[in-house]
Amino acid sequence: GRDPPLAAMFADRTAPGADVESVWRSARSARCEAKSCQTGKISTAETAVQSHISRDAGVQTDHSKDAVQDFQQEVQVDYTSLLSFLQKVEDAVIKELNKNWKSRAFDGFQVNWTDQNETVLCLHTLSYPEAQDQNLQVTSVSWNATGSVVACSYGRLDGGDWSTEKSYVCTWNLDRRGLNPQRPDLVVDVPSSVMCLAFHPSQPSLIAGGLFSGELVVWDTGRTEDPVIWRTGLTDDTHTDPVYQVNWLPDAKHRNHVRLLSVSTDGKILVWREERDGRLVLAEGFAMVAQQIPRSTQLKKFAWGEAAVGVTSLSFSHFDPRVFVVGVEGGYSLKCSIAAETLALHRTGSSVPLRAPAELAFSPHGGPVYSVSCSPFHRQVLNLFLSCGTDGQVHLHSMLQTQPLISLQLSKKYLFCVRWSPVRPLVFAAASGEGNCNKCFCFTGDVHLFDFEKSSQKPALSIKQAAGERPVYCVEFNIKQTRLLAAGDATGTVKVWQLSSDFTEQGPREMNHLEQLASEITD
Repeated sequence: GRDPPLAAMFADRTAPGADVESVWRSARSARCEAKSCQTGKISTAETAVQSHISRDAGVQTDHSKDAVQDFQQEVQVDYTSLLSFLQKVEDAVIKELNKNWKSRAFDGFQVNWTDQNETVLCLHTLSYPEAQDQNLQVTSVSWNATGSVVACSYGRLDGGDWSTEKSYVCTWNLDRRGLNPQRPDLVVDVPSSVMCLAFHPSQPSLIAGGLFSGELVVWDTGRTEDPVIWRTGLTDDTHTDPVYQVNWLPDAKHRNHVRLLSVSTDGKILVWREERDGRLVLAEGFAMVAQQIPRSTQLKKFAWGEAAVGVTSLSFSHFDPRVFVVGVEGGYSLKCSIAAETLALHRTGSSVPLRAPAELAFSPHGGPVYSVSCSPFHRQVLNLFLSCGTDGQVHLHSMLQTQPLISLQLSKKYLFCVRWSPVRPLVFAAASGEGNCNKCFCFTGDVHLFDFEKSSQKPALSIKQAAGERPVYCVEFNIKQTRLLAAGDATGTVKVWQLSSDFTEQGPREMNHLEQLASEITD
């Protein structure tokens, strides 16, 4: 047959359309990616337990024999001349090395390879909704021995009926994946308000608490079914007022045994030991009685006469394990000794004789002292400690004199807690009942960070934690993860703050600066 004409071969036609769906566009929409970028989001994660394995591999390019020979010829050394040079400078080099060895220019300086962080960030806002529904407050916070678990106690510091109101102890593991800030890893129901907490210094699962009822309880957080392992119960030895602080003590005679110290506004400081049947029994104790306080500074006359002095807080010296400081309701801080032998004038039916520990009364605050903290750094020459109370002041004291070295007016309302930094000798934190918000004229609970290196009169930074005139009751530095600071408030919230490097890196001769500051004031 004949070929078709050229016009027929190249005539215009309309072919049916073909739809090709854009896979990239739909995938990008699902991931909510920016239109300016076609690549998927790269997810990254950091964790302390990730490891990276690397291996050395040879380059893929061939070596040129001529190039190697040229390089070897370039690096030939005149060893005779080098030896002559080293012999000439040997004495001078050794002299300079000896001079540097004796230099104190870098005393106290520690190399820090971590990234610099110039801001204070809130890493976690933790709470237990059921406790908040009961309007319970965070009365105490504590870090465990590994620094990864934070615990808080719920109760009331503004009154309440302990006989009918239950409370809670809650823990969160901050290193755990899938951390839910409103769902604690462990919740312990307690029949009375928990006023204070303290994790064991070396056993991460043990935590002790003091109750509004006067009891002491020890929980093992590894036992979820029945975590209570020791308790005092209500006996003739039990405190008759709320327990406001509990401390773990080393047992010199029995290293594996537990000893706990508790303080209460009933005026007693009691030391407890464990029994195999789960009881905590009284081992020794002290009683603060007004008549037996040294009269270098007169205590205020109480309306109910010369009787017990209510103890609110306690801190042990880091240089002499026999020495401790207590804060009392009368506004004083008292230096005490655990080696005291004088019997206390106390008429309670205690199973062991109570002793009078007070050795020196320091100049008072304008109201009850709520917190004391001994410096973990300062040398025994001065033995510094901090105190704070209802007058809104922080006093810096030396145990060698009754008058404060410095008095700082940090707040117009109460200061509930003060703590020295575990890594910076010139830094401490204080928790207050109020602070003036710069953005408005409301009052908020503040965490004040003080750095004597920057100023001896005002905080280096005040962190806004709780709004609506709700105070911050407690604050604790993390000894293991030193960038972390936990603070609990009256809203039932615990906030974990990441501190900037300014507050965590010790400067050169910082210890000397603190000694100089104290000596200048005392002279």
